[in-house]
Amino acid sequence: MTPAKPSVIEAILEKLDSDLAVAISAAENARDTATSKENIAENKYDTLGLEAAYLAHGQSNRAQRLAEERSALAALSRESDSETVVLGSLVSVIREDDSTKWVFVGPGAAGLTLTVESQEIVVVTRESPLGSNLWGLSVYDVARVNGVELEVVEIL
Repeated sequence: MTPAKPSVIEAILEKLDSDLAVAISAAENARDTATSKENIAENKYDTLGLEAAYLAHGQSNRAQRLAEERSALAALSRESDSETVVLGSLVSVIREDDSTKWVFVGPGAAGLTLTVESQEIVVVTRESPLGSNLWGLSVYDVARVNGVELEVVEIL
């Protein structure tokens, strides 16, 4: 069964929204810990407030990156308008063992695996080994990734 590209994009957006909410909450909690009067350093070895500040900064950066990825993903076309693999393509490939794999080439969320309409979808970016080897290919072209041949059978 072929998953609908708009459903795939919506599922990725939902996951990014969830991850973004968690990152924002974590950043706020760490910021509250860092600025709490209870965590004022009493000596040079008392670093809880400093550690929480570093954590808050990291979580804020993560939230910003997720928001940027979400924005870039939301701007992608839901239509299948390319005959080659480009940003926003949903690609079906057949492995050497005749198993089928669905790959979404996104602007972010690399490594995310989700199930949409009973199909497992893996999100890759152009920078990934799989994404870069699929980039620009057409149906029936073959990519070789880590010694494995993948034939493109469908591009949405």
